[in-house]
Amino acid sequence: MMRTSNPALRAKALRRPMAGYGAEGAMTVSGAVNKTAFLLILLLFSASWVWRTYFDEGLAAVTPFMTIGLVGGLITALVTIFVNKWSPLTAPVYAVFEGLFLGGITAVFEKKYPGLAFQAVALTFGTLFMLLAAYKAGIVRATQKFKAGVVAATGGIFVVYLASFVLGLFGVQIPHIYGSGVIGIGFSVVVVVIAAMNLVLDFDFIEGAARENAPKYFEWYGGFAIMVTLVWLYIEILNLLAKLRDR
Repeated sequence: MMRTSNPALRAKALRRPMAGYGAEGAMTVSGAVNKTAFLLILLLFSASWVWRTYFDEGLAAVTPFMTIGLVGGLITALVTIFVNKWSPLTAPVYAVFEGLFLGGITAVFEKKYPGLAFQAVALTFGTLFMLLAAYKAGIVRATQKFKAGVVAATGGIFVVYLASFVLGLFGVQIPHIYGSGVIGIGFSVVVVVIAAMNLVLDFDFIEGAARENAPKYFEWYGGFAIMVTLVWLYIEILNLLAKLRDR
């Protein structure tokens, strides 16, 4: 899911022509906030359903839902990115799929590390609201240098993950970064910070689209962008907390 959080993709979408949309048909920041809240409710609902299934039937029962959520979420994310005018339909579907996946992956971590799920959820939402408050207060600003740095760092993380995946097909692992040693924990901390900084770009993207009088469906697209980043952030926080538990 981290791949779809690339802010360059969202910037590319925003550069498409915005002329011809009157005030009534243009997106608003408040509209994007409402759509984001709705998507979040959908995600939490499907995740909670999988979570309940885990407690009632065990880990094996949620594995198929996790797989369906992973594959379905990836497909709908790619469709939304490349055909963003479909986002009023694809963004809710993405949220449901991701809820299935997150519910399953959370169950996997919770079984091995009891209590980890609550900590990860609390840290994820805490990070979201803290950064939103800092952004609205002007403490954190999405300057051009900030954007360039976050985009470059996000791309670097993607390259590392991609290389790790390709090497893994040949039985080779990048040493240390997935372990619970100092290097592995440090790597996870860096990734969590970069994922969190992508939220600032999401906020800036939504405000910029509203200023440009982007079409109404961009409210869904902006909400989708935040959801993608939150999913990535949550998974990375899970990984970091698991490494700290292993210590």
